[in-house]
Amino acid sequence: MKQCQYMKKIFLSIMLAGSMVACKSPQSDVSFPKGQLPFDNPYAFGLDLSFVNRAEHAGAVYYDIDGTEKSPWQIFADHGYNWGRLMVCNEPSRLGQGLDNLLEGARKLKEHNYHFALDFMMADGWSNPMTQPMPKSFKDMSHAERVAAFHDYVYHVVSTLDENGVCPEIVQVGNEISNGAFWPDGRVYYGEEKKHLSHWKEFTEYISAGAKAIREVSPSIRVMLHVDFGGDLDFTDTFFTKMQECNMDYDIIGYSFYPWSHGTLMDLRDNLYYTIKKFGKPVIVIETGYYSEPSGYFEKKGERGPLPETPEGQKEWFQAVNEIVMAAPDHMGLGVFWWEPMFAGRGFFDDRTHVAKPIVTAFEKYAFPLDRFDGNPRIWDFEPGEKPAN
Repeated sequence: MKQCQYMKKIFLSIMLAGSMVACKSPQSDVSFPKGQLPFDNPYAFGLDLSFVNRAEHAGAVYYDIDGTEKSPWQIFADHGYNWGRLMVCNEPSRLGQGLDNLLEGARKLKEHNYHFALDFMMADGWSNPMTQPMPKSFKDMSHAERVAAFHDYVYHVVSTLDENGVCPEIVQVGNEISNGAFWPDGRVYYGEEKKHLSHWKEFTEYISAGAKAIREVSPSIRVMLHVDFGGDLDFTDTFFTKMQECNMDYDIIGYSFYPWSHGTLMDLRDNLYYTIKKFGKPVIVIETGYYSEPSGYFEKKGERGPLPETPEGQKEWFQAVNEIVMAAPDHMGLGVFWWEPMFAGRGFFDDRTHVAKPIVTAFEKYAFPLDRFDGNPRIWDFEPGEKPAN
């Protein structure tokens, strides 16, 4: 194991130095026609907007950074955010993130010209690496019945969105599925002591069923696998090698990257490079976050955070993560998303006044101007040999 880790570090160092190409996977050779990028959707300046409806229904009022009252949907769009992620739970008794709420949110995304990423929690509530509970309605089924039921559930949700004219462009099958899903049936372990308890076969059958259902609704939807450990090469190698071995059908690798859990910004940089070169998949940091006030996370570990936990430090963190994703090789970094702009402490609004914090302006230097002053479109439409407007 130590020898394997040592060799992976040497492999990464060679790639980062740019001095050799012999270690590249055949999948990593990216070629595409002149004037086109290797993906269809625009780069994501994204936010998880799952809880905006809930806040507005509770009567909360929000203000842009200049004090103007607006809906959060409009505030974010006015500052250059162009993607929204929405979550959906199987039987969302506590979180309220069911199909009706999802449809309402998806219509709001369309109304405000956002692109749409959908997050299947694969649970009745929260799911993450520490908890992937089996939905109550699935508990008394056999494994085969659960696989079929999950396929049908995913198909129903995505096809309902499609029929209502709000089909997502990216769908993630599961949320932070590093340790599997639908525990205990689909739980996976790492390390010598517990790896014999892993249910990789069952886990991957669930994920494959979800991906298959998405393809059946629309082949143009891009399937994402979302894991945490955005700065961990060893985890990346183990998990996505397993996905290769079972011929998993997916398009994008999504990472969570939080500084109190997932390493340094340099760890993120190295892991994104390794991911793209080893597995040939584009990447998105689908979750990141930072506090604008002291959180205690770093102090508990006896460590110092990478930036001050202040409103300006929060904004700088989002920009720093974005710079790394934008610099990913082969134009394979597709964007970044914040979790969660409506939550206290690390959200986008002052907890007392509901006035937007500086982080709302984080992407203006990349996204503005939203329209060209000369009236010409951003994407040129001219015949070969014809000179475009200046």
